[in-house]
Amino acid sequence: MRAFEGQHSDNVAIKRSRDQKILLLKQLREQFAALKPTVAPGIRAAMAKRISDLEKEVGGR
Repeated sequence: MRAFEGQHSDNVAIKRSRDQKILLLKQLREQFAALKPTVAPGIRAAMAKRISDLEKEVGGR
């Protein structure tokens, strides 16, 4: 049982500013580039989708 509404466990998306999204996009691109060849294809696909979603949100920057 939750102590109060609005906790992170409420399965609500974290609200980020545009600057935070740009920083996150940069970090994800770096992490994606650093992935080893042995990483599971599902993880690669999930990261690629998250990167493309963020690019759409911030305007492809």
